[in-house]
Amino acid sequence: MLSAPHFAGPLQVHDVRGWLRGLFDPAAGPRNRCIPRWIFLRALGLIYFAAFYPLLFQMEGLNGPHGILPAGRFLIAVQAELGSLRFWYAPTLFWISSGEHAVLAVMWIGIAASIAAFLNLWPRLSFFICFVCFLSFVTAAQDFSSYQSDSMLLEAGFLALFFAPRGLRPGFGFDAPTSRLSLFLLQWEWFRIYFESGVVKLLSGDPEWRHFTAMDEYYQNGPLPTWIGWYVQHLPHGFHAATALATLAMELAVVWMLFLPRRARFILFCIVTPWEAGVILTANYTFLNYLVLSLGLLLLDDRSVRWLLPARVARGLAARSAGPPGESAQPEPETNPAADAKAVSRRSFRRTLRGAGVSLASFLLLWHAYATTAELIRLLWAGAPLPTAPISALEPLRIANQYGLFAYMTRGRYEIEFQGSNDGQSWTPYLFRFKPQALNERPGLYAPYQPRFEWNLWFASLGDWRRSNFVPLTEERLLDNDEDVLRLFRGDPFGGSPPRYVKAVLWQYWFTTMDEKRRTGNWWRRELAGLYAPVLERTPDGKYNVIQWPEELPPHE
Repeated sequence: MLSAPHFAGPLQVHDVRGWLRGLFDPAAGPRNRCIPRWIFLRALGLIYFAAFYPLLFQMEGLNGPHGILPAGRFLIAVQAELGSLRFWYAPTLFWISSGEHAVLAVMWIGIAASIAAFLNLWPRLSFFICFVCFLSFVTAAQDFSSYQSDSMLLEAGFLALFFAPRGLRPGFGFDAPTSRLSLFLLQWEWFRIYFESGVVKLLSGDPEWRHFTAMDEYYQNGPLPTWIGWYVQHLPHGFHAATALATLAMELAVVWMLFLPRRARFILFCIVTPWEAGVILTANYTFLNYLVLSLGLLLLDDRSVRWLLPARVARGLAARSAGPPGESAQPEPETNPAADAKAVSRRSFRRTLRGAGVSLASFLLLWHAYATTAELIRLLWAGAPLPTAPISALEPLRIANQYGLFAYMTRGRYEIEFQGSNDGQSWTPYLFRFKPQALNERPGLYAPYQPRFEWNLWFASLGDWRRSNFVPLTEERLLDNDEDVLRLFRGDPFGGSPPRYVKAVLWQYWFTTMDEKRRTGNWWRRELAGLYAPVLERTPDGKYNVIQWPEELPPHE
């Protein structure tokens, strides 16, 4: 944590300089956070891998040249609107090329960099490449990247550039401590994810949080339920009311233990870690909870995890941690009085270059600190008279965000299903890979894998098709028999020949009761809510014709 040094007498200029150096300069940073840092950075590398890997199979269908929302078409529109400013407001490598090979190449580069980051190979460069590649995707993916989890990863990835140790093979980084500010800002992100989520639950006025009924159908109504969640759903209401109360207590009160001494932070870690594990088992929230769990590792210090290490490493760690902050583990070689002027000049240049690097890093981290703090203040006080230009300038990078999970709880589970037909009477569904569809298919555990197409359909199901234009665009691609889009589904029910008509219908789903499950073997029951999006056909001249417009559906939120 950030802590000011104790001053026995009047504050002196050198005291202020020492405090600032302890805050910003990695060389004077804490030497008792090396092991948690090492574990966190390995976990972050795996999370980046989990973010890139699914895109190898989805990117062409989502944003490829023939996909649902082509990145190239989007960037052309951005260029027409913004001109030369497009490079700042839409930062992506796809400006170079957004062709089929280019979009996959960026994903492969991201995967290679994430593996290098996991293996601790030149971590600062590896994480920088991961950040650039993932930002490139998020910028161009449009509807398929409008998730808080993406912003959380970009913020953590940005801060990791300053948090990671220098060097090609830094090991545990005992000789390359991190700055206190970069450590605190990662902890600050962790805190804001929880606390802001608690605040929005109260500000939303959702009666389900006020009446402690928010968790009663939570396990059923989330984007991708799990079979463990099916069983938890059937626990008594008292359990669900208790977890709703515990959620609010943890997000609004317990997380403030972050700012207490190390023992309290260790207790906090022991509270939130099992909680996140429970969320991972009962719901598929992609890599989100894995990231929050990994950020929680930074509540610990080396003493907390020393027992996990081999005895020899633990003894060496204790010896290294014994020195005062700023003291290098390896003594500096004595200055040679006979060093020539050229060598002295080189040392001076390196000191100047290092000072410039520390200054630049400090400026960027302070900018991030202001933007995220201002966002939190504005959440609590909407009319706060704070400068907004520094916040707006960072918005394209998505590294200074305002979070807020589950402000409103969904009242039901709805599923969009695409169907095709050759006669307009008999309709065949396109089967999904992950989301609920077949009544007797057990919900799976997929996280951190994220099927972005199916994930986005869950959000679309809670509103009108006009607000989710990718749904009718998917219908068009299915009429084209587009192979890239068909790969987003489990298979092609029409065997390579496109159907004459395609439509999207809306179902409401419920978990079966225990008795229904025993009698039928089904995990789900469902009822048809109606036609969700227009029924389309493709005319001989290649155009799309609306056969039937959907009627107003009953409320489905």
